[in-house]
Amino acid sequence: MLHTPGDQRICFVGDSFVQGTGDPLCLGWAGRLAQRAVEHGVNLTHYNLGIRRDTSRDILARWRQECAARLPSDCAQRVVFSFGVNDTSYDHNALRVAPGESLANLQTILSTATTRYHVLMVGPPPMPDPAHTERIARLDRQFADLADVLSVPYLSIWEALRNDAYWLQEAQHSDGAHPGRHGYDTLADMVQRWEGWWFR
Repeated sequence: MLHTPGDQRICFVGDSFVQGTGDPLCLGWAGRLAQRAVEHGVNLTHYNLGIRRDTSRDILARWRQECAARLPSDCAQRVVFSFGVNDTSYDHNALRVAPGESLANLQTILSTATTRYHVLMVGPPPMPDPAHTERIARLDRQFADLADVLSVPYLSIWEALRNDAYWLQEAQHSDGAHPGRHGYDTLADMVQRWEGWWFR
């Protein structure tokens, strides 16, 4: 099929928060943003490439092939990355991914992606557990600094969502990690208002 003028393709690559786990509408923040863009006349095809429990190591291993299959060269090619919560989780009394490796993975991902695609990154959200959120906050600051060096627009979200009326409350009442409808509404609104977002 021929692509129509102004054809926009976007891949959202990340973990369960990108996938929208816990959202009764099955949209998550990525689906909400795509829906809004289409409602405002954007000729958009979006792909949700969020996988539960994925770390930066997992995403490094899969993102390039998955995006290449969905982003043909004759369309506007866009990729949004968002991950980090699982890197900062403990498994068998050890971090799943050490901070140094997380940064190395991110540098490889972003430096490769920016040679071919328009790229944005949304930072990891907070968790109900304060100690886990502090680890997320530290990694987020490092991610933001690296993204700045690589000239990739980066939106930090953990602090605003930690103080949001819905995000942590919904997470505590579901599976202890993921919000519900209102939390994903809030995050989608944050990205929509962000000056780095393409379809404001």
